[in-house]
Amino acid sequence: MNEGVRETEEERAGPPCPGCGGRGPRDLPCGHRLCPPCLELCERELGETACTVCYGRDVLGGLVEGLLESLFQGQPRRDAPRPGRGREVCPLHGERLTLFCLQDEEPVCPLCRAAGHQEHRCASTEEAAQDYKRELRTVLKALEEKLEARNTAKQTCDEMAEHIKSQSLQTERLAKEEFEKLHQFLRDEEAALVAALKEEEEEKSQKIRERIEKMAGEIASLSDAIKMVEEELEAEDLALLQNFKTTVERARCTQQESEKAAGTLIDVARHLGSLKHRVWEKMQEVTQYSESRGRVSPVVLDPNTADVCLVVSDDLTAVRYTEDDQRLPDNAERFGYYECVLGAEGLGSGRHAWDVEVGESTEWALGVAEGTVPRKEWFPMSPETGLWSIGLYAGEYRARAPVCPPIAVKRTPRRVRVQLDWDRGRLTFSDPSDNALLYRFQHRFTDKVYPYVSNTSKHHPLRILPGRVSVIAE
Repeated sequence: MNEGVRETEEERAGPPCPGCGGRGPRDLPCGHRLCPPCLELCERELGETACTVCYGRDVLGGLVEGLLESLFQGQPRRDAPRPGRGREVCPLHGERLTLFCLQDEEPVCPLCRAAGHQEHRCASTEEAAQDYKRELRTVLKALEEKLEARNTAKQTCDEMAEHIKSQSLQTERLAKEEFEKLHQFLRDEEAALVAALKEEEEEKSQKIRERIEKMAGEIASLSDAIKMVEEELEAEDLALLQNFKTTVERARCTQQESEKAAGTLIDVARHLGSLKHRVWEKMQEVTQYSESRGRVSPVVLDPNTADVCLVVSDDLTAVRYTEDDQRLPDNAERFGYYECVLGAEGLGSGRHAWDVEVGESTEWALGVAEGTVPRKEWFPMSPETGLWSIGLYAGEYRARAPVCPPIAVKRTPRRVRVQLDWDRGRLTFSDPSDNALLYRFQHRFTDKVYPYVSNTSKHHPLRILPGRVSVIAE
């Protein structure tokens, strides 16, 4: 209590005496304050109540003015006032503005203070200026910090603009390559179909030519038989009777019916029947998708969420770790603290499953995460923060959950199957080689979750394996 009173009295005492540094209870008209010993000294030496600060400043100003007069004597001088010179004098009293009213926040002269600012708290212009400078320095620092933040944000935007161009070119190149593969596949299928068609055309055309030649011979034989019968009809009766049996036998030999072979035309149905479906079945060999409850549901990674130390493959299905940070923009979606990446598509109602090849990776994690998980800072990786995952850490398989002992495995899994039953709130991890259960989370999901992959083993990438494509005809 006494310390608080003492501090208040010191504050009321004002600034220290400019002469000796002590505290003075008396205000001078100029706004400075002198302690009694210094005030008595001024009265004795100067013969009047004067301020040592103001007196010294006036004396110094006079000396400088006299020195300038002696230096420039006889030379023309410009009498233009210095900027702000006229503002140093009170427009009402003609006195110098040596005080600053803290209440009205305006400079005043000693006569102004005696006339209308007696009850107001005043300070010298030097002290007020120092206080205001400190305040302006604080404002300046805040502005400089904002400017630095804006420059950093602009640099990030510039990097994003360059990355957008790079992404566009790379995506266009990869898309053209993928479409070229599909186009080449279709061209190959078209060429194979045309080749088979031409082969069948040549084969059946050859057979029909042989039949035409055979029929031409039969026509000639029939023509000869007709001519022979006509000649016999014109012969004498005795000759006709003598040759009748021979003539009839020869005529009957030429009356054999031609065989009608089946399958002489092009088998159009074999070439065109269900053409699109047959090509689609073959196209499955060049497509990579995952199967999810009978629906085609591709599971791909979103490179815009990958940490700078993770490299996502061109087909967006594999991720590997690198010690050399990539030059990537610090966009809002990208993780900046953990080495992880999310899937591109959120998973909601229904069942979803995908297999991940972990291989020889010595440190990895798999699971699902909510889209609201922090991206730029540390957070406890657990279901409480929207992340459900298991992984291999320091040689032990563990689930990222409170108080979870190591997961016992019979053999080291080379692949891990992630199965999400969103409606029932189940997330299951198993070894697809023998369906051995590794771990299961139980949680009532309310929002979509995204596939989560983390890998810090630089020699072994993690890859999402392709599944079969199911086509359901309705």
